[in-house]
Parts: sequence; C-alpha cells; structure tokens
Amino acid sequence: MSIEKQAIKGVLWNSVERFSTQGIQFVLTIVIARILSPNDYGLVAMLSIFLSIAQTLVDSGFANALIQKNNRTDTDYSTTFHFNLVISLLIYLVLYFTAPLIARFYDQPLLTLITRVLGLTLIINSFSIVQQAHLTVLLDFKKQAFASLLSVIIGGGVGIWMAYHGYGVWTLVWQTLISATFNSIFLWIYAHWTPRWIFSWRSFHELFSFGSKIMLSAMLHTIYTNMYSLVVGKAFNAATLGYFNRAYTLGQFPVQNFSNIVLKVIYPIQCHYQNDNEKFNYIFINYLRLSCFILFPLMISFAALAKPIVIILLTDKWLPAVPLLQIICIAQMWDPVMKINASALDAKGRSDYRLYSEILKKIVAFGILFLSIPLGMKAICGGLVLYAFADMAIIISYSRKVMNRGYRWQAGVLLPLLLASISMGGLIFWIIRYFDSPWQQLVFGFFIGLFFYIGVSYFCKFSEIHYFYLLLKGKKKIDEYNEDHEKGDLV
Repeated sequence: MSIEKQAIKGVLWNSVERFSTQGIQFVLTIVIARILSPNDYGLVAMLSIFLSIAQTLVDSGFANALIQKNNRTDTDYSTTFHFNLVISLLIYLVLYFTAPLIARFYDQPLLTLITRVLGLTLIINSFSIVQQAHLTVLLDFKKQAFASLLSVIIGGGVGIWMAYHGYGVWTLVWQTLISATFNSIFLWIYAHWTPRWIFSWRSFHELFSFGSKIMLSAMLHTIYTNMYSLVVGKAFNAATLGYFNRAYTLGQFPVQNFSNIVLKVIYPIQCHYQNDNEKFNYIFINYLRLSCFILFPLMISFAALAKPIVIILLTDKWLPAVPLLQIICIAQMWDPVMKINASALDAKGRSDYRLYSEILKKIVAFGILFLSIPLGMKAICGGLVLYAFADMAIIISYSRKVMNRGYRWQAGVLLPLLLASISMGGLIFWIIRYFDSPWQQLVFGFFIGLFFYIGVSYFCKFSEIHYFYLLLKGKKKIDEYNEDHEKGDLV
C-alpha cells in the first residue's frame, strides 16, 4: 500500500479514534460534571502541572524520535521501553515524597493522597509508550482506536457509578487510573511487540540527541499551559479553578481532537518526505488550510454559542465559565497554525529550531501571564489570545527557514477563511438574541451559521468546499482530484 493510501486510511481510523473515543469521553465528562462540584474538578486540576511535567519527562521525546528515525531497529524500541519504565519509577518516587509539599502549597490536605494515587498513571502509561509509537510508525491507527475506545468506556462506566454513589473527587482519580490501565493492556495486545532484554547506549544517545530537544520544548509548553491551573488555584480558589478548568477543557475539545487527528497522521508522512521539498510543502499547505477551513468557523461559532452550550451541558451552576469559554475559543482557533508549523520543524530534523522557538515563545508567554494575574480571570484568559499571536509569529519565523513559507504567504492563504468565519460569528450573535430557549439558540444559531459559511465558501470558490463535495461523491473522485493536484497546492 502506498504512503498516500496509508495516509488516507490513517486519517480515517485516527478520526474514528478521536471522535468516538473523545465523543464518549465528552458525554461521560458531562454526565459526571452534572453530579460533581466545581471544587472536585478544581482539586484534580491543581495537580495537572505536576503530572503533565512528570509525563513529559517519562516520554523524554523518545516516541517522536522513534517516528522521525527512518532506520529504526528493534534495539531502538527496546532501549526506549526500558528507559521509559525506569524513569517513570524514579519520577513517581519523587512525586510520592513531595506530595505533602504540594498539599501545603494549595492548603488542601487531601491532595497528598490524591497525588500519590493519581501519580501511578505515570508508571502505567510508561508500559505502552513504545507500543503506541510502533503502531504510529506503521500508520496503524485502527488498533489504537480500539484500545482507546474500550479503555474510555470501561473507565467512564466506573466513573459514572462512583459519581452517583457519592465518591466525589475520587471519581475523577479512579476513572483516570482505570482508563490508563486498560489502554496499556489493549495496546500490548494489539501492537504484537514485546521488548527484548537489551539496552544500547549508542541507541540511547542517538535517540536522546533528537528527543531531548523535543522534550525540552514540550516541557516548556507543558509548564506554561498548566501554569494557569497552578496560578488560578493559588491566587483564587478551587471553585474558580473549576470554572476555568471546565471552560478550558470545553474550549480545547474541538480543536485539540481535530489537531491531534491531523498531526498524528501528518507527522510520520512528513518524516517520510523530509528530503522531498516539493512534496513536503504540498502536504504542509494542504493540511494547514484544510484544518483552518474547519476550525476557524467551528471555534468562532462555539464562542458565539457558549452560553446555551454551558447551560445545556453543565447546567446553570457553571454559568460563570461562559465568558472564560468565549475568550478561550478565540485563543484555541489558532492552534493548527502553531502546531503544523512546529511539526514541520520536527519532521525536517530541526528539533534545535523547535527548542529555540519554544524558549522565545515561553519568555513572552510567562510575561503575559504574570502581568494579567492582578487584572482578574477574564484578563488571564485574554492573555491566551495575545500569546497565540506571539506564538505564531515566532514559530513561523523558524519554519520558513526549512520550507520557505513565511508570514505574508501564510496570512494570505488563511485571511479569506478568517473573514468568512468572523462574518458567520457575527450573524450567529445577532440571530440568537431573538430566542429565549437555550436549545433554540443552539439549534438555530448552529444551522444558520453553518449554511451561511457553506454559502460564503461556495461564492468565494474556496477549494476546500469542492474537495468535500468530491468526498461525498466517493473515493474515485478524490483519487482523481489528488492526481490532478499532486504537483501543486490545494489553494
């Protein structure tokens, strides 16, 4: 099977995984959130920065290094597996003994035990990092889809039972642990790969040379992203953090799932064509514009419909999260631009550029965050929007060095999509003022906005609307279209 056909199949099954798994996860989260309190979510969110940093250290960029390396061997896989397992045990011990300090920092004694129990996910996840990387190299997202889906259903089922039986915050803890455990078990079953009792220092140094820069980049981004939970939890209270956490989770949900679908597939394909600049640039621009064609209108409509969405999904007790969600949606809509440009650097083997850009971005980011703290929660969320533009400016300055696609070119490609999406958002805001029911606002606002955006796309002759039309007509039409455009851009 050709790499192109594998890519199409990979996108299909990765989409199945993300939308089915995350769709079920989303429903389960909504059910549980209607039972638990903002305080319960706030307690777990307080630990996000510590657990996320720990997980980044456990991986250490080795998974990306395995995918990027074209001549990987079984020794590379085994070396990575043993490293991940040992480092996870060491980091868990550090987390175990520092748990009382974390609890005292937040003045929440219960966090000592929660940290020690939830930290076990680090060890559990370390058993399946290589299995997942192995399946990704093979572009086998079907097996990953089944593993994720089954583990989410099992963990979510236990979570709902615990929520209804009054387990409070422990519902979230055990739901996470059980899902992680079954995901690792299923990945072992589906991957058909087991580690050998071998550890090569040569392999370790080679993978770490590339992966360490990815790790440091991811570490900076993880610290920054989760710093919000730490700052809000410390400066305000658990309930306020709960509102922010739910708003951030909802705002991230559409864009993160779509971005993960695209990036999980595009990265190994870009690595395959890393020495073919024409093909590489073709893949880059097609995925970039197609992602923004979908996500720009989706996130703007999400912001416009934030109030009815929160009322319907979470009930009135979560209304303080509405303005935060609206701002976060505007910040998140730029995510594909940032990530696809960063992915290009990794695929070209320039993890050094990735690290340099991340250092610059986070210097700006932390400055924005700490300046916005005295101004309140809306200003803190507004800082996310400001940072998104700073992030794009910096990452594009590096990505253009490897593929000659700079600011003016990318802005010109995306501006028509942005203007069409903003017009659609304005229409939705105007329409929903005439309806009192949240359900009416959501249904009429969504469909009127959808038909308006499709109409504008057709009138402006956006190539993506033609692509989706061909998609509806079948695989043969898509194959013909790809052959006709293989030498050029979609736009």
